[in-house]
Amino acid sequence: MSNQSESPYFDNLPTRINCGDRSAAIAFGKHIHWGYWENPQLADGTLEDFAKAAEQLSAKMVEIAQIRDNLTILDAGCGFGGTISYLNDHFRNLNLIGINIDADQINRARELVQPKGDNKISFIQANACAIPVDSLESDRLLAVECIFAFPSRKQFFQEAYRLLKPGGKLTICDFLPAAWFAGIWQYWENKINPNIAKTYGTAKTDKPVFSFISLAQYRELAQSTGFKLATVVDITKNTLPTYPVVNRIMTKANPQKTIFNTTQGLAMISRLGWMGYIILDFVKE
Repeated sequence: MSNQSESPYFDNLPTRINCGDRSAAIAFGKHIHWGYWENPQLADGTLEDFAKAAEQLSAKMVEIAQIRDNLTILDAGCGFGGTISYLNDHFRNLNLIGINIDADQINRARELVQPKGDNKISFIQANACAIPVDSLESDRLLAVECIFAFPSRKQFFQEAYRLLKPGGKLTICDFLPAAWFAGIWQYWENKINPNIAKTYGTAKTDKPVFSFISLAQYRELAQSTGFKLATVVDITKNTLPTYPVVNRIMTKANPQKTIFNTTQGLAMISRLGWMGYIILDFVKE
């Protein structure tokens, strides 16, 4: 357990859960992303409340993606299959495909999420920028709080364009720096990424973690890859109760000053409005 506790928190999350880490199991046993509170003032700071809020973030993504019965849906960076589990519980006759680069996470997803009714579910270990599917006319493609760790946003958008039907939707949530702050953030990004990696992990890629881009850059990316940015929903305030819970869990597991300061720093610039938590919905033209 000592080696596990000294590693970045999310790198060995399946091991933490399997070794009996109750906090990890409650907070991140299903969803590996931030929480969404419709009324942030009602957040009570408990692990159970955070787990419900994480489920609600998936629900918010599904709402904005306008998901309904009888669709084919691909979830890139699917983690433990939490969003696929939500879809499986609430819709019928879906073809659900989860993609994740981490074999341990995929194996846990396969154990946890079994198809209900006439739904179909499959999980594939793969890089989201090189999905090993020759032809898939998907109606929706989701990326829930993971695109910042992909090797290339442009390659991922190109894959999304290849796999989606005309009129299909790509829905993501990401951390976006404010327009005036984007250049400052990208200047400091490489300098602070070592601390971010020590805190959250490397996402098992060679690319620096937490590479953020602005809304203007997303508009340019969409235009260059055949998408139209249709919807922008800022849910920053709804996610803020995440930070004290996550910081408490991670610093208890590994009380390094770097971990505490990194999460506190992200919380601070989010509260100040310098960094937004945004849901973006793109349509394949």
